[in-house]
Amino acid sequence: MSSSTMRWWVAVDLIEKILSAGNAKADEVEIYLSTGRSVTARLKRREISYAAGSDNKSLAIRVISGGKIGVSSTSNPGRWEPCLDAALRSAQLANAQEWKGLPRPDPAGGGWINFDQTLIPDPARAGGLLQDMVEGAGAYPVEITSGSAEISRFSTVLANTNGLFREDRESLVSIGLEAIREQSTGYEFETSWKADIDAVEVGRRAAFLASSSAGGRDIPTGTYDVILSPVALAQLVEACIIPALSGRNVHEGRSRLAPLLGEEVFDPALTLTDDPFHPRGTGSCLWDGEGSVTRRLPFIERGVLRCFAYDLKTAYRYGKESTGSAVRSGMGGGISIGVHCATLDGPRCNLADEEGIWVHDVVGAHTANPLTGDFSVELSNAFLTRGGHFEYPIKSAMLTGNVFEMLKGTEGISREERVVGAFVLPSIRLKNQRIIGN
Repeated sequence: MSSSTMRWWVAVDLIEKILSAGNAKADEVEIYLSTGRSVTARLKRREISYAAGSDNKSLAIRVISGGKIGVSSTSNPGRWEPCLDAALRSAQLANAQEWKGLPRPDPAGGGWINFDQTLIPDPARAGGLLQDMVEGAGAYPVEITSGSAEISRFSTVLANTNGLFREDRESLVSIGLEAIREQSTGYEFETSWKADIDAVEVGRRAAFLASSSAGGRDIPTGTYDVILSPVALAQLVEACIIPALSGRNVHEGRSRLAPLLGEEVFDPALTLTDDPFHPRGTGSCLWDGEGSVTRRLPFIERGVLRCFAYDLKTAYRYGKESTGSAVRSGMGGGISIGVHCATLDGPRCNLADEEGIWVHDVVGAHTANPLTGDFSVELSNAFLTRGGHFEYPIKSAMLTGNVFEMLKGTEGISREERVVGAFVLPSIRLKNQRIIGN
């Protein structure tokens, strides 16, 4: 018997013990067991300053008794008994709610959506990615301040006392590099579940941003067309749009979109979808964090709001059905409503042909008001564009407005897309945005 097969049977035996013990004390029990290995390497200037590997394990237990839900987790699955007891005690303190049961066995397809068996967590491989970024950064006259590379692969098992047993495997590689020229910095990164990252290009992009941002000019306060890169767009969408689509926020009065189902809320050219089967999504999955089968959710279709996202707890509480939108934070994190891979579609074009302000990143998106959508962010690595080229870097400016209103007036999205967290997004051109300059 191979070592991997042996580990699998040990995990199955542990899960059966926990489910059996928990079933004697609660109506239902859910087990989420995650194991994995990762390696991390870091740069200090141009030299590798750190490289190490680690094995990670976590166990989360959820129990339901009389509609009362209790949860506990541990980084030591061997101590499952105290973890189970903690979950049972927390259930005793919870308020009872409408509960219709954990998922039952239901075919969710076979195979792994985002697992590359050739992506091995190896320190030498991580170090090679760092060296490639350094090589790419050499295309511009910059200094490297820091860089990192992480490779990981892990497996998860989700099981419950209703007979559900789901297993998944995932891999992930993430790299990033920061460069500086004079007082201007540039940071770039890339994330993928497979071994397809071009680390040389990531280093080159970071160095380009730092080098090209030096000697920035002031611009006057006014109204401009703005082109947000996928990085900047993802920050604003994550801060305001995604929370507004959460069923929990909708029913608790914390969503601006709550009364607008079936109405136009975006530019009619845009479609926002959660696609859990996207081939590039690092969060793509056949089942969600509770074992519910996932499906594509057209949140906003050609500008019209079509649906909200629900996990089991929220769906049962408000008489809805789960949309397979339960996500877990970290290897053993708790359950929340989220997206697996949010995408934006619409008319594709060359965004920079006409004059505008191109923005690579924004600072302060986390301060945006998720209820109203109002925001004020500092531009980072921003340039005035003309005729498809960067005319000059912008020294200092802020973008202010409202995310919901901002997405009602667009002039197309880019043909290219990139992975940013739980998103695969294009760049977007926005009309008549308020820029505060000097």
